[in-house]
Amino acid sequence: MLLTARDIAKSFGIKSLFTGVSLSVEAGQRIGLIGPNGAGKSTLLRILAGLDTPDEGEIVNRRDLSTAYIPQAERFEAGTTVQRVVAENLTDLVHDEHDRETQAAITLGKLGFQDMDADPTTLSGGWTKRLAIARQLARDPDLLLLDEPTNHLDLEGIQWLEDLLRSASFACIVITHDRVFLDRAVERVVEISRVYPEGTFSVDGGYSEFVYRREQFLAGQRSTQQAVAAKVRQDDRYLAQGAKARTTKRKSHLDDAAARRDQLAVLQQRNAPTKAAAVAFEATERQTKRLLVAHRISKSLGGKPLFTKLDVTLSPGSCTAIAGRNGSGKTTLIKTLVGELEPDEGTVKQAQDLRIVTFKQNRAELDLTQTLQEALCPVSDRIFYRGKEIHVAAWAQRFLFRKQQLNVPVGDLSGGEQARILIANLMVRPADVLVLDEPTNDLDIPSLEVLEESLSDFPGAVVLVTHDRAMLDRLATTVIGLDGRGEARHYATLEQWQRAMTKLEAEEAKAPSGEAKPDRAISAPSASNPPKRKKLSYKDQREFDGMEDAILAAEAKVSELEAEASRPEVLADHEKLNAVCRQLEETRREVQRLYERWAELEAMQQGQ
Repeated sequence: MLLTARDIAKSFGIKSLFTGVSLSVEAGQRIGLIGPNGAGKSTLLRILAGLDTPDEGEIVNRRDLSTAYIPQAERFEAGTTVQRVVAENLTDLVHDEHDRETQAAITLGKLGFQDMDADPTTLSGGWTKRLAIARQLARDPDLLLLDEPTNHLDLEGIQWLEDLLRSASFACIVITHDRVFLDRAVERVVEISRVYPEGTFSVDGGYSEFVYRREQFLAGQRSTQQAVAAKVRQDDRYLAQGAKARTTKRKSHLDDAAARRDQLAVLQQRNAPTKAAAVAFEATERQTKRLLVAHRISKSLGGKPLFTKLDVTLSPGSCTAIAGRNGSGKTTLIKTLVGELEPDEGTVKQAQDLRIVTFKQNRAELDLTQTLQEALCPVSDRIFYRGKEIHVAAWAQRFLFRKQQLNVPVGDLSGGEQARILIANLMVRPADVLVLDEPTNDLDIPSLEVLEESLSDFPGAVVLVTHDRAMLDRLATTVIGLDGRGEARHYATLEQWQRAMTKLEAEEAKAPSGEAKPDRAISAPSASNPPKRKKLSYKDQREFDGMEDAILAAEAKVSELEAEASRPEVLADHEKLNAVCRQLEETRREVQRLYERWAELEAMQQGQ
């Protein structure tokens, strides 16, 4: 046994996170830790890592146990390299600097890194997560603790992590809300929740098996409550009859009745319905059969084709999923469909007065300095939803916020709470088309299931970008797959697109012109066959993959400054106008520089 936790309890102030939690981990065992937001999963993981202490209970580790912990988010300093980041974490284990550098390089190579000198601050979210994992794997831990590792990974990165954990010799505990990941990567699921007598419920197997066993357990617990309630009613009738004498038998009956009443109270608390956010998107009453029709649209950025001659039709009741690797053009396709960008070729026709409501992944519309009340209701203390007036406190409770949180700054709320604010704000806007870009980040499984249900019931059209495969499998009526090479096709399912991409990569690998790029590899290269250096360095490849978003952001800034320069108050202020014009000219030059750099990187990649 690597680790045993016995009767662990933890509170913050007067709020109890969990009590009586016990957990054991065997060598090589893969455990998925789940539970609703606020249940204390991250705190429990920190306690197991030795970074926090329990209020009650004990942690017993095997002698010389090596434990590594990877938090939800990890930032690395600029001015260093990925190899140095890993090597510096080995200082206490490996005394020779050359040996540290060698061990770091081997580990990074196994995880798919090509450029050991890459600046960690230039990495994408997915590769930053890989670096955090490499930093700890280099220490050869017996037990790896990961807190929400799939949050910043795309579909390919998630599959890579699944393969890594399945083939690893170390044990691991993973906090995740990814249901498919839990089915594929772990062999035991543990849920922490108040509904269980011992604070947790553990099942050997994946998430599907867990759901089945949990429902059996909860059904049995509800049956026990009914039986105890019936016995309490009998006790009440018996006591109501009275007794001529307080005999020993009657005293025993009174004690038993009191114990049953206490048991019933506990069961009622455990079996009380779990609160979930009440999500229901409001649709218009439009009867149009074709809400949006895109005919043979094409788009390139910096000479790089993103999609070519693509047809898209959005109809009521449809859910169009867009799948593709980072930099493949998903953002550009969405912006082209909703009218923020013009296609290079083809046409996009929207129904008259079409109402499109968008959930943006970067959450830029959230003002972190606003209070929760201001974010939910910026004008007054009332929300109008489906023709009814609702007080902001009641509206907040609908999304699991407490009244005491209304004056809390948005920046102090958790990621899941911020996501619920955005969903709440979408709900008050009647829509024909919902466009959702990664809406599942930071949501727990109950919230994911509620969101799925509401999207399934939405009568309009849905355009969905998400790495949650369970949600895609349930909702998508078609999948548009972008291959990153300018081709975009319709697929029946996500799995069909993934098979097509795997086949394409296999064909590319056989071609004499070169190998698949490191960020497109599904599994990491082996240590015995280290990756060969490509025409682009790792840093250049990351820059190349991020060019689409960089150009779009710069062009958006140009539009913003052009609008600013046209405002009457700016035109009337000579100094302010000059400042805006200077900034506008600088931004236009930046757009031109970005296009030139994209063309330069593309030429390097093609060996020109």
